[in-house]
Amino acid sequence: MKTFLWIVSLVFALCSPVFAKTIVAAADPWPPFVDPKNPTEGLSLEIVRAAYKTQDYEVKMVFVPWARAEAGVKDGTYDILPNTWHTDARTKELMYSKPYAANAVKFIKRKGDPFEFKGLDSLKGKRVGTVRGYGYGDAFLTSTAFTREEVVDVLTNVKKLIGERIDLTLEDEIVAKSIVAKEDPKMLDQIEFTKEALSSNSLYVTSGLKNPNHKAIIDAFNAGLETIKSNGTLAAILKKYNITK
Repeated sequence: MKTFLWIVSLVFALCSPVFAKTIVAAADPWPPFVDPKNPTEGLSLEIVRAAYKTQDYEVKMVFVPWARAEAGVKDGTYDILPNTWHTDARTKELMYSKPYAANAVKFIKRKGDPFEFKGLDSLKGKRVGTVRGYGYGDAFLTSTAFTREEVVDVLTNVKKLIGERIDLTLEDEIVAKSIVAKEDPKMLDQIEFTKEALSSNSLYVTSGLKNPNHKAIIDAFNAGLETIKSNGTLAAILKKYNITK
């Protein structure tokens, strides 16, 4: 009997940490940062996994539309969003990590369009395609100078742009080029990016304040991030994707 109880205790001891140390991440496809077609699942997942590995956590990735991912992290269904932009509204429901990378959100226009972004007033009268749930900033989202048309992903917006159903859309240039190239490389010949960006956004890991483990989850990432910064892992991952922080 003692042997049996010892075996049961050992199995429980071995299994429990594995369960407790598995973090579920959720996001929509956003290559090269989050990419279901990449064996590593993208730049963000490589960084997030490397950081959490130093703290003995494993990361399981779930691909869902962004709005669902954000809502799921806020209510505790999922543990983290691996690639979050900062907005004041989100800080009311999410705990943010330290930033680990950055990107610039630029406007996408049809080839030959002379438009250049010179502030929100330069968008006057334009129809701008946006993605549901993305954090473009309060000034952009509340401006009445232009019309916003919301869809579920940037590829839909690019197709609408080429089809002249909207005047502009916007996305991180690296992300947009990656998504469009995988769909149809010829589409890249039909679009251009503005010189000036709407915003330069740092990328963060976030966890919902309703998740009872949110502080431990974010603290673990921050600790791991410092480790992979100091040992060169972070720099190596960024270099692999030709991205500078």
